[in-house]
This record gives sequence, C-alpha cells and structure tokens, in this order.
Amino acid sequence: MARRPVAWVGAIVLLVEAVGIALLNWFLGLVVNKQDMSLAGLDPHAMSVSTWIAGGVFGLYLALCGVIMLRSAITDRAPGRFGRLLLISAAVVHGLLGAFSVGLVGWPAFAFMMIVLGLIVLTLVAYDRQGAAADGDASESGAPENGAPQPA
Repeated sequence: MARRPVAWVGAIVLLVEAVGIALLNWFLGLVVNKQDMSLAGLDPHAMSVSTWIAGGVFGLYLALCGVIMLRSAITDRAPGRFGRLLLISAAVVHGLLGAFSVGLVGWPAFAFMMIVLGLIVLTLVAYDRQGAAADGDASESGAPENGAPQPA
C-alpha cells in the first residue's frame, strides 16, 4: 500500500514548512524591530520579540507533527492517540490557513496548504484503514464482535 511514501513525503513537507515558518517569522521580527513606529502604542521591540516567539512555537509544533509522521513512515504503524490528535489539529490548522491564504497571498499558497492537508489526512486515513482491517481479521477468526470473551 502507498501509506509509507505518503507519510515520508508528508513528514518532509512538514519539517520544511516548520523551518520556513520559523525563518519567515524571524525575518518579520527583524523588519518590525527596524521600524521606529508603534502599532496602537505597542513597543516595536515587544512586537518583534513576540513575532520571534510565535514563529518558534509554531515551527516547533509543525516539526513535532513532522516527527510523528516520520515515525509512522519508519515503523509503518499508526501514530498513537497523542500523535493522531496532533496530526488532526495540524490538518485543521492547514485547512484554516488555506482558506485565509486565498485572499491574503493567492491561489498558489492555497494549493500548497491543501496539498499538505491532503498528505496529513491521507496518512491518518491510510493507517486507520490498517487498524480496521486488523479488527476485521480478528472478527473473522471467530472472536465475537462485541469484544466479549468466548465461552470455553
């Protein structure tokens, strides 16, 4: 099945995106720091530091999602509960960012966000089908479907 290559590509894309987001926020923080203007009375230094912190946190979040997908690709097993929740949240974030990026950045950014969203969802669904198939095999082997023990 094609779940391992999809997980590999998704992990690489998420790791590259994490570095890109961190570098973009670092650059934006430098631009804000060079300004001598304030936005609604905020200190430019405070705005640049908060931009750097936000970029670092979001970059680490995406890197963690990439590591979870990388682990799934290496072991060819579904991520655990925490990993699934993290990947689902990353899929939601990419869907929302894709919707916002159409008006702000343009269609190429939307297409990139939707590709990443597709890789995440496809990885989650492919490994979910593996678990469902394993459960189906167990029920065909004579085990009751409700999970109750069989009488001896």
